Amino acid sequence: MIAQTLEGRRAFILENTRRQSPPHTPELTLHLADEITPIWRMTEEALAEIGLPPPFWAFAWAGGQALSRYVLDHPETVAGRAVIDFASGSGIVAIAARVAGAGRVLAADIDPFCGAALALNAEANGVTAEFTGEDLLEASPPAWAQVILAGDICYEKPLAARVMAWLGEARAAGATVLIGDPGRSYFPREGLVKLAEYQVPTTRELEDMEVKKTAVWALS
Repeated sequence: MIAQTLEGRRAFILENTRRQSPPHTPELTLHLADEITPIWRMTEEALAEIGLPPPFWAFAWAGGQALSRYVLDHPETVAGRAVIDFASGSGIVAIAARVAGAGRVLAADIDPFCGAALALNAEANGVTAEFTGEDLLEASPPAWAQVILAGDICYEKPLAARVMAWLGEARAAGATVLIGDPGRSYFPREGLVKLAEYQVPTTRELEDMEVKKTAVWALS
């Protein structure tokens, strides 16, 4: 099983990706899979046999790209502050926050491959970030978090509701909460302020169009 060790996960990522810059954040470099990558086309059964969850970490999704772009363009959002990148995937948002001057960044994702991907991608950009594989939704948001960034979190109804409730708790405690979303089905339409809108290049193999209108929202 390739997921048994950190070294095994790192080796798998390096073997199945190449260093490239996401189209909307050209100043960042990530280990990403190409559009026709075979690991994305494998069935869930085949993935389970080799110990690999669906490889969301292998792609820079539209919401994460938009959120990263916003943070890079508005570094005052995170500069000197303690940040959580929730459901970090490739770690693109965490890395953007560090590049923008965040004092502390914790990337959180329950997929252990995301920890390996974050380490590789942070190294490629000359920054560092912490990682946790714990499910943060099992407890209240950490009191130390001053900013919580979340991209592409509303693709599944039960999860979206749970995440939004958790983010709402963080906002009520005083944290700044920013969400990047390309109009996913279960994205809420209330209690949010649109901060920016982007046209993010993507691919029909992952999304339903080649350019995805994607917004960054603040939880009010």
